[in-house]
Amino acid sequence: MTQVKARVLSGVQPTGNLHLGNYLGAIRNFVGLQQTHECLYCVVDMHAITVFQDPVELAANTREVAAAFIAAGVDPKNHIVFNQAQVSQHAELAWVLNCVARMGWLNRMTQFKEKAGKDREKASVGLYVYPNLMAADILLYKATHVPVGEDQKQHLELARDIAQKFNNDFNAPEFFPLPEPIIQGPATRVMSLRDGSKKMSKSDPSDLSRITMTDQADDIARKIRKAKTDPDALPETADELPGRPEAANLLGLFAALTDQQLSAVIGQFAGAQFSVLKEQLAEVAVEKIAPIGAEMKRLTDDPATIDAILADGAARARAIAEPIMAEVRQRVGFLGN
Repeated sequence: MTQVKARVLSGVQPTGNLHLGNYLGAIRNFVGLQQTHECLYCVVDMHAITVFQDPVELAANTREVAAAFIAAGVDPKNHIVFNQAQVSQHAELAWVLNCVARMGWLNRMTQFKEKAGKDREKASVGLYVYPNLMAADILLYKATHVPVGEDQKQHLELARDIAQKFNNDFNAPEFFPLPEPIIQGPATRVMSLRDGSKKMSKSDPSDLSRITMTDQADDIARKIRKAKTDPDALPETADELPGRPEAANLLGLFAALTDQQLSAVIGQFAGAQFSVLKEQLAEVAVEKIAPIGAEMKRLTDDPATIDAILADGAARARAIAEPIMAEVRQRVGFLGN
């Protein structure tokens, strides 16, 4: 049986306009995990097509996400950066897991209900079985840990259920490890700068609602200065945050960008006006984000280099995945190599 290592697998969808929420909620955390785990970081282009994507834009967005990984500090030589579609074993294992997972499990997935909305009959089958593909992404490498945002915890729990059922069904008690979530940092859920009750999103019609990873320094500062506030002074304790979503969001962003506990930041700005927080937050955000955006631009201006990194990463990912997939085939009863 394949040796289980402390291995991290995580992915980001290439849907364009990477923003501060993507960075703080996922990409930044990838960098630190390199010190303690064997890491595979995937651009999940197969997940992206659960809703229609323009093919040219999908290719460009895939390169953008890979560039963001590298610009933020992911080392593609010592770890693996690849795009999902170049490793066919993801799709192969996903089909096996489609046949292991139960309809009732998928019917409980709240994210499908949110994304499909009232038109669920018109949603793609891929959007419905998306969590099974996510389980395949993780289990294909026998990943032991997965960095996830709060909105993905349910999918990781499903992956654990699927792994356990596969192990039971095929009399292989420890074949797939049950992956553990890693939820890091004080700002795993970054909210809109125009409405602190909604997640920061690329689909928001207001460009002022989000800071994108490729924003210029002036744009970053301008968006923070224009961020929505409430009329009161900043809270003096965390107990005052409920009901004040904009204060909670801006304080949380400052805590995340300066690697501090939220309680310390609340103490630092207790009783101050929002303008004081905004000025300091703008400085910190420009210092942290602008250099990453500049490096992303340099990398995306050289697509051949990114493509070579992704191809190398895919080859190394396949070298891990294929022996595990071969054992899956044997356990299921598929004939062939």
